[in-house]
Amino acid sequence: MSTATDQDRNESETRADSGRRTLLLFIITSLTFGTAFVGIKTGLIDIPPILFAALRYDIGAAVLLTYVYWRGGYWRPRTRGDLMAVVIAGFFLSGLNATLLFSGQQYLTTGTAAVIFSLVPVLAPLFALALLPEERFDPLGMVGILLGFVGVAIIVGLNSLSTTGESTILGVTLVGGAAVAAAFGSVLLSRTDRSIPGLGMTAWALVLAAGLVHSISVLIGESPGDATPTLRALVAVLWVGMPATAFAFPAYYGLIDRAGPVRANLTSYTVPLVATGVGAVVLGEIIPVRTVFGFAVIVVGFILIERHNLLYEIRRLRGLPVPPEHGDEHICESAPRG
Repeated sequence: MSTATDQDRNESETRADSGRRTLLLFIITSLTFGTAFVGIKTGLIDIPPILFAALRYDIGAAVLLTYVYWRGGYWRPRTRGDLMAVVIAGFFLSGLNATLLFSGQQYLTTGTAAVIFSLVPVLAPLFALALLPEERFDPLGMVGILLGFVGVAIIVGLNSLSTTGESTILGVTLVGGAAVAAAFGSVLLSRTDRSIPGLGMTAWALVLAAGLVHSISVLIGESPGDATPTLRALVAVLWVGMPATAFAFPAYYGLIDRAGPVRANLTSYTVPLVATGVGAVVLGEIIPVRTVFGFAVIVVGFILIERHNLLYEIRRLRGLPVPPEHGDEHICESAPRG
């Protein structure tokens, strides 16, 4: 009797410890990706946007590649599927995404940029409908997708349609383009037959993206001489390169391993909250009311799209049986959060 009681106590303590670690990974992922938007906004004062994005990936790629090599195991591409995954992730999820995101953040507050970027899980189903024959969405799911676009329209606002709002429209278009690139890349990635783990794939993708973004920076006429060497710029580059990239991705993939991609995907909606709050405190940004309402509408859209997965996760948390046909994969699993 005593042995059984001790075993139950040990299992309960193990579950509690696992739950605390999962929560810690969730918090780290939200904080690191969320503060990335603040670091980007700060660094853009002194550094040209595309060059800044390239520097982020220089640091992130070096640290992540060193980490996956040190950890060992399946750390480098071995198959054609692995190489295809690295190319897709490097071009769409990292290279094109960062080029558009850093360019667009010049014209938006950190919170608004993060909210627009949180459209990734809402946009991905649109591409899935065209590229993944097995994906189907019922009328409520389609309403959810529509609400995502309504949320963006609310954020832009009628005032932005005037001449004085042209910069806002440009910023929303660029950051929205980054979200499209991430969503499209995520769906393409789900079609690859890759065996390499997500973190190893991301490390190599950042190497490819660094070269791509540096090339774009040179082609549009940016130069290291255009950057102003300030302490603020140095801190911003180190922050987005280390905590917001090299630390954020291991935490995110660790969260996927522990909690599954559906629950990990919820960080898409804690990241904007972090970005908005830190942007208000550190940069003194004012949070527009329409951004709050627009974000709420986007979240409702996400809930409608993912309602079945979310209900399954609630059942799991309550210890209720889950249908065996319900899988753990998610088309936005490998999409960056910031």
